[in-house]
Amino acid sequence: MRVGLYPGSFDPVTLGHVDIVRRAARLVDRLVIAIGAHHDKHPLFTAEERVALARQVLEPEAKALGLDLAVTTYDSLTVDAAKSANAAIVIRGLRDAGDYDYEMQMAGMNAALDPDVETVFLASSPGTRHIAASLVRQIAAMGGDVTSFVPPIVASSLKQKFTS
Repeated sequence: MRVGLYPGSFDPVTLGHVDIVRRAARLVDRLVIAIGAHHDKHPLFTAEERVALARQVLEPEAKALGLDLAVTTYDSLTVDAAKSANAAIVIRGLRDAGDYDYEMQMAGMNAALDPDVETVFLASSPGTRHIAASLVRQIAAMGGDVTSFVPPIVASSLKQKFTS
């Protein structure tokens, strides 16, 4: 069984994340969504909320694709999270050259830490390339319409966060 780890903050889950999951399903039999729960970061959604949203959005997608999907959190090195998940592949989405430069550096460091874990880059589809969770949060905080960037359940959750 080919197992992949898709790490990230998923704060919040966007249509870009959905796109990468759909495409990763062609490469792996099991995909573990690993939501970073680092103590030095201050996400909008708690780790528990991000896990719940990821499950609500991504589990139906995975089921439709015949992909075994798990959602978990981690607060360790990505290569350690990959080992814990029995994943030999780390999936990373690339939107632009800035992502590429950063992700190449991370892939190099991860390879030095554990040469048995391979990083696979998936270029974002043209329709989702412009979507960044940080921009989605910013638009939502200012009362903007994020429905073309996130699934409906996420748009609703964002609205609740900023109108509470």
